[in-house]
Amino acid sequence: MGLKRAKIAVDAMGGDFAPDEIVLGAIRAAAELDVDLFLVGDRAHIQSSINKHGGVNTSRVEIVPAEGVITMDEKATSTRRKPKASINVAMNLVKEQKAQAVVSAGHSGAAMSSALLRLGRLKGIDRPAIGAVFPTIIPGKSVIVLDVGANMDSRPRYLEQFALMGTIYSKYVLDVEEPKVGLLNIGEEPGKGNELAVQTHELLLKNSAIPFVGNAEGRDVLSGDFDVIVCDGFVGNVLLKFAEAVGEVMLNIMREELPKGWRGKVGTALLKPNLKNIKQRVDHAEHGGALLFGVSGICVIGHGSSRAPSIFNAIRLAKEAIDNEVLERIRSYNEHHREKSEKTASTG
Repeated sequence: MGLKRAKIAVDAMGGDFAPDEIVLGAIRAAAELDVDLFLVGDRAHIQSSINKHGGVNTSRVEIVPAEGVITMDEKATSTRRKPKASINVAMNLVKEQKAQAVVSAGHSGAAMSSALLRLGRLKGIDRPAIGAVFPTIIPGKSVIVLDVGANMDSRPRYLEQFALMGTIYSKYVLDVEEPKVGLLNIGEEPGKGNELAVQTHELLLKNSAIPFVGNAEGRDVLSGDFDVIVCDGFVGNVLLKFAEAVGEVMLNIMREELPKGWRGKVGTALLKPNLKNIKQRVDHAEHGGALLFGVSGICVIGHGSSRAPSIFNAIRLAKEAIDNEVLERIRSYNEHHREKSEKTASTG
């Protein structure tokens, strides 16, 4: 476990409500979490937001100037044309070892592009993956799904690597002693699915480092029967957006239906603590964002619509990854796995 205070770079200009909501979430994180923060972006705008929210402990927060931002309507490759954009400056802080993680609610493709260009991939990882934590029907139990958007086209070995990284995260951050890994598919039987699913199933079965328990159908994702679920980024992104929509629909229905009539008003008042718990379990804002696995640094990608609570939780998520040495554990396993493979090949 890391003992030093976590240092996190926050892209203060990324997101629909930047910089005000980003700064507000960061101010709360600086006050409540054991972190030092770099707020990266337009100095004047960031300072104005800080002043608007009553100031901040300057020993815990530093403004790092940047020029421009990668907007949502730009291509991810714009990171090459705008080297001084806020996401690039934030990534450089990690590259220069001034920070240990980056949090951004801006252009997710640009965040991934910048991470790959500036931090590079971890050895032994062919493609990065975005991992999102979902609630399940079992109280207190979560499932991490990856990839949810980094790779539209994947190969079996990519999904094998996603399964490994998800296993490490589930074990050391989500505190699952023996994670159960599933492959998202259209049926439970090993031979079901497309060629990618069939070949990936075979690889996962053969890898003794991955606690693979079989295919997971769509209805199994939130069942609590799995701790890690792997899929390609196209399917995973559709799943992510659908799950977020379902959570929002549930909350809206409860807001509309529960207070109706005098019985509803009384019942809603009595159920207030329960409703708060429900919101925490289904609202994507409570999870903060998704981790970009496979790059040589910790990167949390938040929603473009993130407000202060989401930013606070995204910073908390980054801190948990730092404190639990997720990056070091993945790197260590890959080195061990490579040495083992080379030794097997030489003796074979």
